[in-house]
Order: sequence, then C-alpha cells, then structure tokens
Amino acid sequence: MTAVLTERYIGAVTKSLDPSAQDDVRVELEASIADAIEARTDQGEDQADAERTVLTELGDPAILAAGYADRPLHLIGPKYFLTWWRLLKLLLWIVPVTVAAVVAVGLVISDAPVGEIIGQTIAITLSVIVHLCFWTTLVFFVLERTGADTGVRWSVDSLPEVREDGASRSDLIASVVFLAIAVGALLWDRFVGFVFVATGEVDVTEGLGGQTTALPILAPGLWPWWITAALILIALEAALAVAVYAGRGWRPSLAVLNTVLAVVFAAGAVYLLVTGQLINPEFLAFIVDAGGDGFAAGDAEAAGEGGIFRILAVLTGAFIVGIAVWDTVDGWLKTRRAQLAA
Repeated sequence: MTAVLTERYIGAVTKSLDPSAQDDVRVELEASIADAIEARTDQGEDQADAERTVLTELGDPAILAAGYADRPLHLIGPKYFLTWWRLLKLLLWIVPVTVAAVVAVGLVISDAPVGEIIGQTIAITLSVIVHLCFWTTLVFFVLERTGADTGVRWSVDSLPEVREDGASRSDLIASVVFLAIAVGALLWDRFVGFVFVATGEVDVTEGLGGQTTALPILAPGLWPWWITAALILIALEAALAVAVYAGRGWRPSLAVLNTVLAVVFAAGAVYLLVTGQLINPEFLAFIVDAGGDGFAAGDAEAAGEGGIFRILAVLTGAFIVGIAVWDTVDGWLKTRRAQLAA
C-alpha cells in the first residue's frame, strides 16, 4: 500500500510536466518523500501512517506540479491585477452609463412604449457590463499567460491629485459666477434676445440692410411665474454654495438639498419641454424659414420619429436630465470625500 500511494502521488505530479523534466522531478520526489517517511518512522510512527501524513503535507499534486512548471494557478496575478482592476472600474463607470443613455434616447425618439424602453435599456446595459468584464479579463488573462508587458509603470508622477471637496473659496466664486451668468442669460433673452431676425428687405448689391428684431429663445409665456421659479432655484443654489463654503465642506443634509434642487429643476424643465411651453414658437418658426427646402426634406425623413423638432426635444430633455444627474452624483461624491477626510 505504501509504495502504491507514493507512486500514485508522484505520477499525478509528473503527468502534466514536460517529458524532459519528468524523470528529474520523479527522482527528486522519491528521495524527499522517502527521507520524510524515514524521519517519521525513526520516531516510532507507523510506516503507512507516516507516508499518508507526508503526502498530505505535500498537498494537491496539481499545485506541486504547477510550482515545478512555473505555471500560475490564478486567473490574473499581482503583476497585472491592479492594472486590470483600475481599467475595468473606469470602463464600468463610463461605458454602461453611456450605452444606457444612448439606447434610451434612441427608443424615445422612435416613440417606443415605456415598457420597451425600460426593458431594452436594462437588457442591453447588462449585456454590455457582462461583455466588458469578460473581454477585459480575457485580455489580461492572455497577458498573464504570455508574460507580455503592458507598459504600465508606477512613478510618483502617477500619484492622484488631492480632490477638492467643494468647500474652497475658488469653488464658491465659480458657483456664484456661473449662477450669475445664468441669471444674466435669462434676463438678456427676455429683454434683448439672442437671435436677430431681419424684418425688412435686404439689398445685397447695394449693401443696404433692412430692419432687424431680436427673438427670445425661451417662450415669453414663461414670464413671470416660471422664470421667477427659476430665479428662486438659482438663488437657492447660490445659498447652497455659500453654506458649503461656510460649513467647510459638504454634509448629507446639503447633498439632499442639492438633490432636491436638481430634481425640481429637471422635472420643471422637462415638463415645459414636453408640453411645448419652453421654446419660443417664433424662434422655431424662424428655424423652419431659415432652413428652407433642405430643412423640410430632413424633417420629412425624420417623420417616422415625429420630425426633427421632436428629435431635438428628446435630445434636449436628455441633456437636462444628464446635467441634473451629474450635479446630484457630484454632490454626494463630495459629501463622501468630506466624511472620509473628517
């Protein structure tokens, strides 16, 4: 029984080795196993028990064979693991979100039912996640087995920059300036206008121009109540920026307020967009006139999706929602960093 167990163990180790190395490994194992068994029997242990103990301590013969063959028994080892993990996290942050947004917008443009939009978006996004994980891991698996060099080297230059938590004076100034520009844009659009339209005949040969008038982009009907609501939201955003600066960082309560403001803004803007109350009808008519026959032809080609204006409305709505989501996520990320720093 003793000889049989030892021979079986050695055979299990050497069978997966290169033929040129099998004899050397066999001789080495026979000698080491025999010495270990002899040491135990000299201490009074039974021969069969000693052999079983020695072979058990040597462990799985496949692991031992991998050591002799210098063959890794892991999918991705420490040499490539961090590079693989960092790349995979980056891809999972960017690609699935982008694909989900593109698929959802495309289905909305094609006027698909709500259930189909949700189902298709979830299914395609999950499929993208699976493919990202599989193919990224497969690439690094091949690199691991071939010993290829990824070219990634760590140096002090690769140390991450200290992330701002949104509590610095520069963050406050940037937020206030941006909000002031937003207020100025709303007032300029209402009282001056961004689009100038010729209302008289223009004589190009004589260099004479007709009269012009300015068209607001936003619908005049938004004044006063909807614009007042927008100005209140902007004032609350400014107060939030001041509170973050005064409190020396974000807190969960401020992140919640930021989320509420983002949701209210997006919901109101999308509602006005869907109901046709957001954009000035005269501005839309100007686009149609300026586009001429080419615009009409393009609108006819897009008729199956509701026309060019519907496509633009969907894209605008997606942009508004995207801004609100980004603002919300950014607030919570800064809150988490502030809590970790504390």
